[in-house]
Amino acid sequence: MMEQADRRTMLKGAAMGAALLAPGAGLAAAGGDRAKLDRAIAANHDAAVARLRDWIALPSIAAEDRDMEKGCAHMMMLAKEAGFQKVERVPTDGAPGVFATMDNRARRTLGLYFMYDVKQYDPAEWSSPPLEGRIVDRPGLGKVMVGRGATNQKGPESAMLAALHAFRTAGIRPPVNLVLVAEGEEEIGSPHFAQIVRRPDVLAALKPCSGVIIPASWQSPVDGGVAINLGAKGVVELELVASGEAWGRGPAKNIHSSYKAIVDSPAWRLVEALGTLVTPDGNTPAIDGWFDKVRPLTPREKALIAGSAAKRSSADELKQLGVKQWVGETGWQETLERLAAMPTVNIEGLVSGYTGPGGKTILPGRAVAKLDLRLVPNQTMEDCVAKLKAHLAKRGYGDIAVNVSGGYDPTETAEDSPLIKAERATYERAGVKTSVYPRLAGSWPGYVFTSAPVSLPAGQFGLGHGSGAHAPDEYLLIDSSNPKVMGYDGATAGFVDFLYQMAMV
Repeated sequence: MMEQADRRTMLKGAAMGAALLAPGAGLAAAGGDRAKLDRAIAANHDAAVARLRDWIALPSIAAEDRDMEKGCAHMMMLAKEAGFQKVERVPTDGAPGVFATMDNRARRTLGLYFMYDVKQYDPAEWSSPPLEGRIVDRPGLGKVMVGRGATNQKGPESAMLAALHAFRTAGIRPPVNLVLVAEGEEEIGSPHFAQIVRRPDVLAALKPCSGVIIPASWQSPVDGGVAINLGAKGVVELELVASGEAWGRGPAKNIHSSYKAIVDSPAWRLVEALGTLVTPDGNTPAIDGWFDKVRPLTPREKALIAGSAAKRSSADELKQLGVKQWVGETGWQETLERLAAMPTVNIEGLVSGYTGPGGKTILPGRAVAKLDLRLVPNQTMEDCVAKLKAHLAKRGYGDIAVNVSGGYDPTETAEDSPLIKAERATYERAGVKTSVYPRLAGSWPGYVFTSAPVSLPAGQFGLGHGSGAHAPDEYLLIDSSNPKVMGYDGATAGFVDFLYQMAMV
């Protein structure tokens, strides 16, 4: 790990870092306190990194019902240590959530959305143990921490907490009040998150907020650019189950494969049903009525995408994903329009029968496909699930079970909202190349905030870089070798800057 002096030099000496830490219009209220905060961030670096490593070592995995109470308790501890005066466990019909408030006697209040759960992992697929949070060299980037949750979402959330620790170390009151709501089921589609937010006391605390953010670390590793998203796609997570028992044909349990000559196969039945859900190339949903409520891109959204395309590199993004070409081989702008506007039907996993080493000649009695459906305005989760079931039943596949595990509607926030203006101002003052994009192609439960009864602007904010979410070798950049991309301390300083900017809205 770099020496303290080297980190301070990187933080203050690099072009972008200097731009971030230089006083600006949004930081005028900070006055001479800004230098104290910079020193506090640098002094707290090792403790903040250790805090993140300890958090990564506790994997709360909702899909496996693993350590959910421990994850909730740890989230509560982190909030208390960061200065939240009131921290409460919120029970739900699933995993518990956390509600915390910080009264800084400020004029404005900001909402924070955190998740303490992470995706599953297979250690055999990782080059570094997924729960150790090791710091390794990453050519072209610098030193990164590898671990499950490093970028999704513990890393960015820990940088937000590190900003609050900097205020405490410097003896400075944060410029806004804070309301934190955290859940432990984001990775299974947030099935009970609304129960947390819509509890009367939580709702009352959120009402005065100027907006809600989920911390992010999405700077491009090439040029440091950031896309500000004005929303996110919704999502439905579900599984389709075909079985001989429900079908009334095929085996009720696995039998010898020699009987395939005279016995129907639930696995083939599921494959045939899946084929009806999309066009032959697999790239466009073909569920009956799927596009009936889809709102086309507006002229303004198309203009925003054109501006984003001009600032982003197709080649760079293909390389980052390890992909050779986009669907349809269209132009870059058309590709980004599709990314924002196209709802999707995706197979996450397909399992039936024997999948171990070698062969095992059986005819499976059951087959399961795990799907996620991404939704765009004006689709809703309820309507889309109903259409999927009707589509299958119409084609004679009514026996295939549709088991929904979670999901939520799309979310949208106005471009001229105070939250988006504050994000843009913070990025621009930091010298970050910024574009505005209609909506994130991924999903987060922001609809709980943007829809009634909360009805607040909500979005993602953060500097720094991380990658590998849901995949092996997930990482967060700690010490950056690229002056255009913030390391951990720069990301922490970005949250400090953003709080002051929100205090002005």
